[in-house]
Amino acid sequence: MTCHTNYDFQAPCNSFQSQSSSLSSQLSLQSVPSLTSHSLSHQRQHNLSVVDHHCLTTLKGHNSYVSSLALAGKFLFTGSSDTEVRSWDCTTFSSELDQEFLSNNNIVAVGKGAVKSLVVLADKLFSAHQDHKIRVWKINNQEPDHQKYTRLATLPTLGDRAIKLLMPKNHVQIRRHKTCTWVHHVDAVSALALTKDETLLYSVSWDRTIKIWRTSDFKCLESITNAHDDAINAVALSDDGDVYTGSADKKIKVWRRSPGNKKHSLVDVLESHNSGINALALSCDGSVLYSGACDRSIIVWEKEEDDGNILVVGALRGHTKSILCMAVVSDLVCSGSADKTIRIWRGIDRNYTCLAVLEGHRGPVKCLAAAIDNDRCDSSDTSYLVCSGSLDCDIKVWQISFPLLR
Repeated sequence: MTCHTNYDFQAPCNSFQSQSSSLSSQLSLQSVPSLTSHSLSHQRQHNLSVVDHHCLTTLKGHNSYVSSLALAGKFLFTGSSDTEVRSWDCTTFSSELDQEFLSNNNIVAVGKGAVKSLVVLADKLFSAHQDHKIRVWKINNQEPDHQKYTRLATLPTLGDRAIKLLMPKNHVQIRRHKTCTWVHHVDAVSALALTKDETLLYSVSWDRTIKIWRTSDFKCLESITNAHDDAINAVALSDDGDVYTGSADKKIKVWRRSPGNKKHSLVDVLESHNSGINALALSCDGSVLYSGACDRSIIVWEKEEDDGNILVVGALRGHTKSILCMAVVSDLVCSGSADKTIRIWRGIDRNYTCLAVLEGHRGPVKCLAAAIDNDRCDSSDTSYLVCSGSLDCDIKVWQISFPLLR
């Protein structure tokens, strides 16, 4: 199958560059200290150096660049600028099954516009699209012939739109002489995130708004307009309720809803990057925030226990072009870049080591998903699956294994 993309592997992709994200890299930060250190004990350095990593398989099927990934149980969901969402069975990744055959039977949803983000909630799949919409699909993995999933709703729902349309106070101006109701996104929906209790879905958009949706009935509960000065590219939710948004305006903003208050308020603005922010990820306990930008650096932020202030700890450096995506699994941080590589980082007491550099994509790495590989873990080794999607239209599945730290 031919991969249709305007991306020139020797130069930035003009069609991919938008107000939300850029493949062109800017000078790396000089003011933030590097966290990569060689001061670890000899034993720990040895354990970290004994890392096995290899590509289990390359999944082909999308005919345009891969823009979103989501791992859920034994299935990997992939979204592309070709408007398609595909489902892959993770149990086949290390087998001899013909992936090309599988790709002919795994289109589960077709929307409108590039699929920018995917989130799975039980038997529902949420997809965010370039056409300003969020779509909800009913997952059915029991069908052997991989029939397409049923679309449950398009957000905002018709009922939500109709109710808001009747009242003038629900209308907001989006352009001169043009208005719409506040439940609408009016530009590409760039990222989605679920709360820990899975009752709320957050969406961010290039229209500079944050919207909060109730997952039980898909109602839009709140919209934060003009949340940033430029397109919002990323959102991350902490278990304590804090909401982090990253924007092309070079800022990370922290939002919080006080007890008894139905609306979110801005509680902090984090500024250290010197270029647009493309990706955010939180450590498993929510105490560390990682941000990736076009300045080639991943900044590490820590929340202080006593007052909750968020401070810069340092930066992870190694990529030679823009950081486009990140994922956290256990104590590993995975970063994908316009330099066509994925780096795997691990930190101990604020000293970070790059465990591996995964090479093989022929284009920028646009999206990542990672999970513990329980089928291959034992008492002495830890194993992970890292999935990467690229502008080369391929999805690669990597296995990372290394000894447990003693």
